[in-house]
Amino acid sequence: MNYQVIDNFLEKKDHELLYDKLTSLDFYWFINNTITGAGNENHNSYYWTHLFYHAHKTNSNYYEPMIENIFLEKLNVKSLIRAKANLYPGSFKLTEHGNHQDFPYEHIGAIYYINNNDGYTKLEDGTKIESVANRLLKFDASKPHTSTDCTNDKYRININFNYF
Repeated sequence: MNYQVIDNFLEKKDHELLYDKLTSLDFYWFINNTITGAGNENHNSYYWTHLFYHAHKTNSNYYEPMIENIFLEKLNVKSLIRAKANLYPGSFKLTEHGNHQDFPYEHIGAIYYINNNDGYTKLEDGTKIESVANRLLKFDASKPHTSTDCTNDKYRININFNYF
């Protein structure tokens, strides 16, 4: 699988529901002190995550309404590995976080972009997929890829899926 970009992936009402929930005061985020896990990141390399599903179990009360009810059938998920939301704080300088693999075996990765900003996902071949609200990127997440922060918004938010 190379990659596939699908604009306007969700119905407007579903996208708005996700945006409103992920940016609300009652949605909880957890800090991660590294982004790629490579250990060579600078002191500004951190981001916020919300783990909906991982290691064969639900980790969030938001899993069913935000992930199961909206995405799984539309993505044609046979077996979910992980689903998590990512919030990268805005910055004065756009920073690539460094190549990484989500898991070391071939599987489908999907990134759903919540807000428009100048951040992007860069694939192994150098292709940059811009962060456009309601866009979905599907690719083999066992291949090296990198994320960025953004400079023209307070944050860059996406939902990351790994599945078969």
